[in-house]
Amino acid sequence: MSDITVADFSLPATGNQTFTLSGVHGKHLVIYFYPKDNTPGCTSQAQQFRDLYDRFRQANCEVVGISRDSIKSHENFKAKFTLPFSLLSDADETVSELFKVIKQKKMYGKLVRGIERSTFVFDKKGALRHEWRGVKADGHAQEVLDFVTTLN
Repeated sequence: MSDITVADFSLPATGNQTFTLSGVHGKHLVIYFYPKDNTPGCTSQAQQFRDLYDRFRQANCEVVGISRDSIKSHENFKAKFTLPFSLLSDADETVSELFKVIKQKKMYGKLVRGIERSTFVFDKKGALRHEWRGVKADGHAQEVLDFVTTLN
């Protein structure tokens, strides 16, 4: 399924919180990595997860987004688009490296290091059940929800 092993981690989260992977008990978990707050694809993706959030909750699933942006940037992004889930700041790329989502990408003809849009689903016991890498934002949240609803 995956070539990654996910060790426990903690990251600063919106709402003056700290998110810890091992702190999610008895719920499925969607972690989606995205390149940058307030960019078109990332905004669209966040809005799609927002619009389906109640359905994720009905499936006993929590959703969190992770990028390298600061908590201040995340707080503004979350407020601007009324996002009901936590955004986590991975400014030092520790968790992005753990999930192997930092890639060399081409932007405006230049090679840059950045987050490859990727999503990971964990089951209620904390086992990694599915991953998507290099995804397109449009329609992806629905695809993730469809998978989550197949979990027991």
